Amino acid sequence: MFNIVLYEPEIPQNTGNIARLCAATKSRLHLIEPMGFFLDDRRLRRAGLDYWPQVSLRRYLDFEDFLAAHPAARLFFLTTKGERWYHDIAFQKGDYLVFGPETRGLPGKILTLAPKHNLRIPMAPGSRSLNLANSAAIVLYEALRRVGFAGLC
Repeated sequence: MFNIVLYEPEIPQNTGNIARLCAATKSRLHLIEPMGFFLDDRRLRRAGLDYWPQVSLRRYLDFEDFLAAHPAARLFFLTTKGERWYHDIAFQKGDYLVFGPETRGLPGKILTLAPKHNLRIPMAPGSRSLNLANSAAIVLYEALRRVGFAGLC
């Protein structure tokens, strides 16, 4: 339905939670290396619980590898530097929601690809950022709402 892209994720528990989110929403999870953990990390597996068999997962060596595999993808980049709110977008099935690593966010080279697709989640002034798994859930569920939660019950 939708695609969650994690660029160089660092914390296995966040990725495990997002994997569970993807399984529950029939969304595909894309992981772009390098990652701060291995896929057999017990913290990753535990956070994903018994949902792993239902996770549609793809891995990429780097961002260029990801772009080459999806040249026509409609990409949205989640960043505290975004000028547009995530809830103002008319999401479509198949969109790619790209999130950066927990400690540093998406790099400038990615954010300059399509500045009008740089989105942010509203927060109180002075707040640095939200948890990665929470951010993914917020934006994914808005995208799902926009398509009428098609295929979900």
